[in-house]
Amino acid sequence: MSRVRLLTPAALALLLVPLAGCSSASTAVEACMGKQSVGATSGELAGAYAGEGEAEGVTITLTPSENKPGGGRVTVHNWPTGDWYKGELGETFDGSGTWAVVGGGTSGADHAYVSLSFTAPQRFLDGDTLDRLSIAEDGAHVYLYEDDDPDVCPAFRLRKQSR
Repeated sequence: MSRVRLLTPAALALLLVPLAGCSSASTAVEACMGKQSVGATSGELAGAYAGEGEAEGVTITLTPSENKPGGGRVTVHNWPTGDWYKGELGETFDGSGTWAVVGGGTSGADHAYVSLSFTAPQRFLDGDTLDRLSIAEDGAHVYLYEDDDPDVCPAFRLRKQSR
């Protein structure tokens, strides 16, 4: 005969306490930048962005395309290279290419992001540089950021300079 031991409410509460300290990605982002964007347009995102945090000195300019709704041309200055899973930024480059808004929708779980494709210089393969940026808005500012740790404010983020 096997014995099943039930946890008391106090023991159960102690097991769940570590989970209470975790926050969702939207909570960490909202705390420092605003809500994650569900449906951004190229017109809303177009403009010049300056880096903050680990992105200090980095700039990105998104120019909308009349022929390609939801995207356009991108120009970067001091854009980092390197393997992002290592948590270190590598050398930087100045370059250009295209961008597009991907994802989004009516569900709060479907967040939009900006996908970057660099055409100059042409030395990048997948993982060689940051090519996906999440979007957040707080009413006054628009942010593009690397969504790498959902429990903290994104360290690599760029703020739009004029709205």
